[in-house]
Amino acid sequence: MKLPLVSLLSCLALIHAALAVPREQPNILFIYTDDHSHRTISCYPEAFDWVKTPSIDALAKNGVRFRYAYTGTWCMPSRATLLTGHHQYGVESMRMEGPYPGSNYDPEKCPFWPKVFRMNGYQTAHIGKWHTGTDTGSGRDWDYQIVWNRPRHTKNAGNYYKDQLIETNGGEAKLVTGYTTDNYTDWAEEYLRGERGREEGKPWYLWLCYGAVHGPFTPADRHLDAYEGIDVPTPADIYPPREGKPAYVQKQERWMEGADGQPRTKSKKRATGEKTAGGKTLTDAVRQYHQGVLALDEAVGRLVAVLKETGQYENTLIVFTADQGFAWGQHGFQSKLAPYDATIRCPMIVSMPSRLPSGKVCDKPVGGHDLVPTFFAFAGLPLPWKMHGHDLTPLLEDPEGASWDHPLLMTLTGASYGSDTDEIPTGGTLLMRGSGVPWWVSLHDGRYKYIRTLVAGEIEELYDLESDPEELTNLALNPEYRARAKSMRKAMVAELRRTDCGFADSLPPAH
Repeated sequence: MKLPLVSLLSCLALIHAALAVPREQPNILFIYTDDHSHRTISCYPEAFDWVKTPSIDALAKNGVRFRYAYTGTWCMPSRATLLTGHHQYGVESMRMEGPYPGSNYDPEKCPFWPKVFRMNGYQTAHIGKWHTGTDTGSGRDWDYQIVWNRPRHTKNAGNYYKDQLIETNGGEAKLVTGYTTDNYTDWAEEYLRGERGREEGKPWYLWLCYGAVHGPFTPADRHLDAYEGIDVPTPADIYPPREGKPAYVQKQERWMEGADGQPRTKSKKRATGEKTAGGKTLTDAVRQYHQGVLALDEAVGRLVAVLKETGQYENTLIVFTADQGFAWGQHGFQSKLAPYDATIRCPMIVSMPSRLPSGKVCDKPVGGHDLVPTFFAFAGLPLPWKMHGHDLTPLLEDPEGASWDHPLLMTLTGASYGSDTDEIPTGGTLLMRGSGVPWWVSLHDGRYKYIRTLVAGEIEELYDLESDPEELTNLALNPEYRARAKSMRKAMVAELRRTDCGFADSLPPAH
C-alpha cells in the first residue's frame, strides 16, 4: 500500500525525532487571545497613553516584543494555521458547514502537529476556545483538554463570557458559569501546578485560548469603572470617501456621526444570533474593549507567578499573541478581515530569560505560520511535513541584528481552505457574515506593504509603514513608486509559489 506523502514524511520525521530528542526539552506556554489589537498593550507605542497592562508589559521586559505581528485574518483560519503550519490555502479538507460557526475536517488529510509532540515525549494540553472543526482531537492530538467547542455547540457559540458548554477530554459538554477569562486562567493554573491533568516528568505544551477580547467585548465586573474620562481621537478615514482604497473599503459604513459630533456604532446582528450594541460612541466602545483586556493582563501575571512558584519558569518558553487584531473606525471598519494593520495586526511577545534576551524589540514582520516551526526548533524536533513559515530562533536570539530575508505573506480566502481555494471565485467576493471583504494577498517586507485585492480590475495598494503607519496614502497610484510595486508584486507571487498556493499563477489582472 502506498502511503500518502504527508503520512510518509510524518513517519520519517518521527523516526528521526526519536533519535534526536535533546536531554531537556522546554515547556511551552502559548497564550492566545481573540480579536486583540496590539494597540491595547501599553508597551506598544501605538497604544493610547492611558492604557495600562503591567503584566504583559513585564513579559515584554523579560522577552522579545515583535513590532509587526500578524497571525491571521479571522478566528478560524488563524487557528488552522497554528495547528498545521500552513496558510489557509494549504489547510486541506477544512470547511465550514451547517449553522455558523459549524465546521469540520478530515484528520488524515489535515493532521495537527501536537500529535507529533505527543509521540515524542511531550504532554499536550489545550484549554479554552476551540474554533476549528467539531473534532477537537482529544486523545489524538491532545492528552488533556478543557474546551468550549463552538463548532459543535452552535447555539452556545455567542456565549463568549458566561454560561459556556465545556467539553473535558472529549466528554459530554457541561454548562459552566462564571467569567470565562477567569475560568480559563483557573484551569490553566491547576494544570501548571500539577493539580489537574499534567503528568509529572514530561515536558508540556499548553495552548491557552482565551475568548476575550472578542465581541460583545464584555469586561469583568471588577473592571467596569476602569479608564474613566479617556479621550479617543476619531480616525482620519472613519467615514467615506477613502482616497486610494479599493471599492469594498469605500463601502464600509459601520459608523455614523452622532448629534454630538462623535462617531457612533451601527447595530448589527451577528451570525451567532447576538446583536451588538448600536449607538455606542467611539469612546465608549473603545473603552469597553480595553476594559476587557484587563482580565487578560491579570491572567498573564497569575500564570507567570505560578511558573515561578513551581520552579518551571526557567525552562518554559512563553508566547503571548492573538488570532488577529481589530479595527475601531480605521478605514471605516469595526472588524477584522481586511489587510490593514488596524484590522489584523496583533501583539506578539516571546519570553524565556534563561535562553533569550530581555527587553528587546524586533522590527521584522512575522506571522502565526512562523510560530509552529519555532516550537519544533525549541523542542529539538524535525518538522513532520513542509510548513509555510520560518523558525524565528535567529530573531529571538538576536532581535536587532539577525539577518532575515523572509518577507511576510498574508492572505484571506474567505471561508475556503486547501484545494477549494485553487480557483478564485468570480469577482473574488467574500460576503461571509456580511463583511463584503473580498479575497486578498499582501506582502510586508519590513517597511512597505503591498496589497493585491483578488478582484479583476481592482487597484493595487502599497504603503510605507514608516512614514504612513495609518495606511492612508496608497503609493501604488504614484508613478514614482511603480517600480517598487512591481518588485513586490513579483516577490508576492514567488512566495505564493514557494508555499504551493493553487492560485499563484492565476491572479486576476489589476487596474
